[in-house]
Amino acid sequence: MTIEEYNPSSFSQHLLPVTSDQLIKKLTYWQIKYKYFEHIPLMTVKESKSVQNLFLSENQGGGHIKNLFLRDHKKNYLLLVTHQDALINLKSLQNNINVGRLSFGSKESLFKMLGVFPGAVSPFAMINGVKNNIPIFIDKNLQFYTKLYAHPLVNDRTLEITVQELELFFRKINVVPNWIEI
Repeated sequence: MTIEEYNPSSFSQHLLPVTSDQLIKKLTYWQIKYKYFEHIPLMTVKESKSVQNLFLSENQGGGHIKNLFLRDHKKNYLLLVTHQDALINLKSLQNNINVGRLSFGSKESLFKMLGVFPGAVSPFAMINGVKNNIPIFIDKNLQFYTKLYAHPLVNDRTLEITVQELELFFRKINVVPNWIEI
């Protein structure tokens, strides 16, 4: 299967450098608390909204996210995590985080740098991104949600996790997230 024929669901997780199953085993081993959900494969925020009745609503403290794999004009990559409905102005963001002109990274670069296919990007991809020195920038407003929802490297599963448990995951993999104002 080429990157052109990718399938970001658990069906193709054997192609990933770290599978979803391996990630979940590590979380359990590290005693990181999470709740596991299976659902139809989801490629977009719009599709994700169709299954959000499985999770806490925003009014109940559920933080539903979107994840953007970006690069600057020097091909330095980064991961941005923000609220699913946030409007992102790349020009303002590049000034905010002090990088050059931003654009979206290619699917080939995404796989090489974060070890996931489009549609499965999440903070958990930092388990691979750390090896490539990929910085992660997270909207600090997400810290106010009771639970966050993120794909565990595939797009037909979601993990419910607290910000504190997500930060524990980052510590275990030696990642320091950059909490920023969006």
